[in-house]
Amino acid sequence: MDMEYRRLGASGLKVSVLSFGSWVTFGPQLAGDVADACLSAARDAGVNFFDNAEAYGGGESERIMGESIAKLGWPRHDYVISTKLFWGIHGGVNMRNTLNRKYLLQAIDGSLDRLGLDFVDLVYCHRPDPETPIEETVQAMSDMITQGKALYWGTSEWPAVAIQEAWDVADRHHLHKPVVEQPQYNLLWRDRVEKEYAPLYDGIGLGLTTWSPLSSGLLTGKYLDGVPAGSRATLPGYEWLSNLLTDPDRNAKVRELKQVSDDLGCTLAQLAIAWCVKNPHVSSVITGASRAEQVRENLAALDVVPALTDEVMGRIAAITG
Repeated sequence: MDMEYRRLGASGLKVSVLSFGSWVTFGPQLAGDVADACLSAARDAGVNFFDNAEAYGGGESERIMGESIAKLGWPRHDYVISTKLFWGIHGGVNMRNTLNRKYLLQAIDGSLDRLGLDFVDLVYCHRPDPETPIEETVQAMSDMITQGKALYWGTSEWPAVAIQEAWDVADRHHLHKPVVEQPQYNLLWRDRVEKEYAPLYDGIGLGLTTWSPLSSGLLTGKYLDGVPAGSRATLPGYEWLSNLLTDPDRNAKVRELKQVSDDLGCTLAQLAIAWCVKNPHVSSVITGASRAEQVRENLAALDVVPALTDEVMGRIAAITG
């Protein structure tokens, strides 16, 4: 199946329905030739959207992706690239866990410098900041676009009420509105996308670029018998993951889902990614990988989408509740 391109919500921007993100992989595990190979494999399959964030690898992820893209010689008009701002990578009271104007307008310059770019296509507020007035954040994000440092802006893991409020502020003051939200969405984590955000799809034309389609690897099935050595859950700083990945209730569902993927003749990971693609509100499903073969395997999930008939979707719904 060829790559499909969907509009990012109500905007005119089109993104590949499967995209490539650098969380976890670019930095501690991945640089140089491996990063080049992963990016090339994604682009060869029709991926045009590449997701990043200031906080990934403390800025290293942006630098690695920027260097790879420069080395591969991609023309700037040919791809869509994002970054996300909130946690900060410098000390100081105004530079961490904030969406204040000082932080945002300095942080975007740092990101562009590391990426080696004049602008990003998308910039996200990586988490909500209840301590900064929403008007201040919306004005700063809008100014970023007016200055040509980003083309569109959005949010990540914001409550629906805050997204609506930001949109209303922008609408009232004729500022650039948020067009996209980046939430976690997978077979085991559905409520926010399917319920909480539901009024926003038609209401403000919200687009979605979703992360963790494999629930941090749980939906690959490789944790059914415990945490294997060398997996992500064994990395320093990711200990919290092992609780998620060894949860007996979730793994019972994974076992049943494995039966569905076996019946369809695909991997469990491909089934999980294809299931996310089936949701028409999802503009792009962000996939991650630490080697080129994994990129190709993930992107082959497109071939599974036509097999997800109403009957199969019903079977999946019965398992996941």
